[in-house]
Amino acid sequence: MEQPIYNLPKHDSAGEDESAISDCESVASGGHDSSRPVRKTTEGADINLIRSRFVCGLSAQGLKPYGVAIFRNPCKTVMAQARIQSFEIFARAVAKMRGGNANVKHVWYGASSREEIVDIIQHGFGYVHSNGLRLSPNDTPLESVKRTVVDKQGFRHLLLCRVIMGKLEAVPAGSDQRRPSSEEFDSGVDSFSSPKEFIVWSNKINTHVLPEYVLSFKLASDKGHEKVGVGGQHMRPSSPFMQFPTLISALSKILPPSDIVSIAKFHKEYRDKKISRHEMIQKVRKVAGDKLLFSVIKSFRAKVLLISLW
Repeated sequence: MEQPIYNLPKHDSAGEDESAISDCESVASGGHDSSRPVRKTTEGADINLIRSRFVCGLSAQGLKPYGVAIFRNPCKTVMAQARIQSFEIFARAVAKMRGGNANVKHVWYGASSREEIVDIIQHGFGYVHSNGLRLSPNDTPLESVKRTVVDKQGFRHLLLCRVIMGKLEAVPAGSDQRRPSSEEFDSGVDSFSSPKEFIVWSNKINTHVLPEYVLSFKLASDKGHEKVGVGGQHMRPSSPFMQFPTLISALSKILPPSDIVSIAKFHKEYRDKKISRHEMIQKVRKVAGDKLLFSVIKSFRAKVLLISLW
């Protein structure tokens, strides 16, 4: 029986730890082409293939996922059906512009929380991704996994999305590019030979990206609050979370005072229970930008790690 998209897991699935290895082996020996998108067969077959590709992709990076649970977006509401129809219309339009090939792929999006997953499913991605939506290839999910946050039950959450890529252009990692360099291109990729990240530009996110599955999982490396670091290596900072006042203090050295006032206001609204934690995070991301926030938090964690080594 299909479980509703909003019933994300609250406990481990028995036996998943051991099945993770066999899933990876079955992909390696079964002849599946992991570069191709998931095809519609039966629901069970789709989910088993998604799980196998995901587990194998992380295992290749030395990470061991377990407790993997996958839920399909039922798309039963009128608006959800409208989004599907809109996606198909845009896919046909892009195919017409690009010689008959819309270049539709299945890719991963790393969510910051359960609440973000629900918000995206219900309302779309919003407009906080000013420099484009960053997505990972179907068979190489690591970059999206890095963007996930462990929830109170120890789970991380990803979305598997169907995406209209159209004609890709090379966009180097760390680039500030926010739109196609010309009308010749539709989206970006960090490397054609070994892609780790695709980019859908902000003006196309809600027409070219269709969330189809939610995947929730745990990592063996998360036990004891260990985090996934750059390149899939593990770090164990003495404090894995940056307190919000510390974040505001760090941002005050970079952002104009008016932005700091706004961010402090969002934090107060959250403490006064006027907005949710997810709403606060989205508002802060919109003001500061993901790139700056990531840089500040990464710098903070590096300092904590250095202090712990002293």
